[in-house]
Amino acid sequence: MPPPVPKSFAPDELIALARGVIQADRFPVLATIDGDQPRVRPVSPVRTDGFVVYVANLRVYHKTVEIVANPKVELCYVDDRHNQVRLTGIAEVLSDAGILHEIWASNPLLRQYLGTPENPALIVYRIRPTQVRYMVEWALEYHEVPCAGS
Repeated sequence: MPPPVPKSFAPDELIALARGVIQADRFPVLATIDGDQPRVRPVSPVRTDGFVVYVANLRVYHKTVEIVANPKVELCYVDDRHNQVRLTGIAEVLSDAGILHEIWASNPLLRQYLGTPENPALIVYRIRPTQVRYMVEWALEYHEVPCAGS
């Protein structure tokens, strides 16, 4: 069987395709580094603005230690057709009280388990992309997605 022929996409089309995959996958996989060992786990983003992703975490979770030591992370999203988006970026602790309160107000699970947005156990990471790549299932070729201004 011959390999699939890669398709070309216009930048606007790539942005729309990548955002569609992100919207379709409720539990992307987050990759971090634990010393010299990669670690992956599913996460449930609490907010997405374009390609900027917000992930809630508890201070006691080990990924907190991993991100403090190395804030370079990658999220992998896959839709039901196996198209994927790789969002490589830097995780930073969210310090914007306004955005944190918006996330808090829109997320009943956070409110149920943590009581208030000032709970010291809560951390929300903002992952700002340095690279976004899109791949059609089995095409084996990533397309760079314009993510400036995300």
